[in-house]
Amino acid sequence: MTHVVPDERSTAPAHRWDWRALRDRLLADPRFQRWAATFPPTRHIARRESRALFDLCAGFVYSQVLLACVELRLFEELRHGPHATQCLAKRLGLEPAAARRLLEAASALRLVEGDDATGWRLGPLGAVMSGSPGIAAMVEHHRLLYDDLRDPVALLRGHAQPTQLSQFWSYARAGTSTAIDPASVAAYSALMSASQSLVADDVLDAYPLHRHRCLLDVGGGEGAFLVAVARRAPRLRLMLFDLPPVAARARQRLEEAGLASRVAIHSGDFGVDRLPGGADLVSLVRVVHDHDDAAVLRLLSAVHEILPPDGALLIAEPMSGQAGTEPMADAYFGLYLLAMGQGRPRTPEAVMQLVRTAGFRDVRTRPTARPLLASVVVAQP
Repeated sequence: MTHVVPDERSTAPAHRWDWRALRDRLLADPRFQRWAATFPPTRHIARRESRALFDLCAGFVYSQVLLACVELRLFEELRHGPHATQCLAKRLGLEPAAARRLLEAASALRLVEGDDATGWRLGPLGAVMSGSPGIAAMVEHHRLLYDDLRDPVALLRGHAQPTQLSQFWSYARAGTSTAIDPASVAAYSALMSASQSLVADDVLDAYPLHRHRCLLDVGGGEGAFLVAVARRAPRLRLMLFDLPPVAARARQRLEEAGLASRVAIHSGDFGVDRLPGGADLVSLVRVVHDHDDAAVLRLLSAVHEILPPDGALLIAEPMSGQAGTEPMADAYFGLYLLAMGQGRPRTPEAVMQLVRTAGFRDVRTRPTARPLLASVVVAQP
C-alpha cells in the first residue's frame, strides 16, 4: 500500500491518512460503487452519499426554484389555505403547465405539499419561509451572489472585479466609507434590517442584559437590533453608531418605533473615528466577519478604549468550525465574503484570539439556540 505523507500542517497520525487513501481509492472505483449500492449493510449509506453528491450538482437549480417561489409570492398565496393549480396559475401570472411544473419542483423540496386533485398548501419549509420575511429578502438578494459566482475560478483568482456584491455593500469599497452616497446604503440597510430579526432574539437569549446600564451597538444599521433590545430591557439606555447616511436611516426607523427619546444616535466611521463613550456594553452584531483581521483589531481596540472596567463586549455572528454549521459558515460565507471583497468566516477560537489581542480578558463563548445563524463571544475589558 502506498504511504501517504500528511502535509506539514496536519496533526493527523500517518495511519489515519493511510486509511483515508484506501477509502478514497475504493470510493473512486465504479465496481465498489455498484457493490456498495446493492450490499444490504452499505446500501443505505451508498444511496445517502449519492443523494448528497447529486444535491451538490443540482443545488443551483434548487435555489432557483426557491427564488421563483419567493419572487412570485407563492408562499403568501398559500399562507391562508390550499389553492387549486388553475387558481394559483392565474394568481402567479403563469400558464397552468408552468405553474404545475413549479409546484411539483417546490413539493420535491418540501416547500409546498399537495397535488392537482387535493390542491396545494404550504410544506414544512414553505411555512417557515412564509413567516420569515428576512429569509425571503436574502433569497432575492442572492441574485447578486449568483452573478458573481458565474465563474468561481475567476473570483478565486481575483479576476472578477468589481463584483456585484462589492458594489452593493458600498462600505466594502476601500476609501469610500466616509463619502458614501445616501442612496447607495438604502438597499443594504433595508436588507440588514429585514434579516436582523433572524438573530436578535437568539443573541439576547444567550446574553441577558439586566446587569448593564447602557448599550452601544456599533455598526447597528437601521436599529433593528436595538428595537429588539428595547423590548427586552425597557430600562437600558441605548446608543447606535454607524456611517452618517446609515445613521440617518436609523434615526427615522427608531422614531417610527417610538424610541427617538431613548436612543442616542452617533455617526462616523469606526475605522477612523473615535467611538462615543458612556456605554458599559458594546455589541458587534454581524460586523466582525465583514472585515479583515487588521480592521477588526482596530475596531476591538477602539471598543476596549471606551469601555469601563465593569463593562463587556458582545460579538454575535455566524462562526465556522462548529458541528452543523460547516456549509453555512465555510462554504456560503467563505465565497460570499470573497465576492464582497473583504472579511472571512472565523471560528469562535479565532474570534476570541483577536479579542484577547485587543486587550480583553475573561473571553468566552455563550451557547445559542441556533448557532447556524449566530454564535456569541463575550469578554471584559
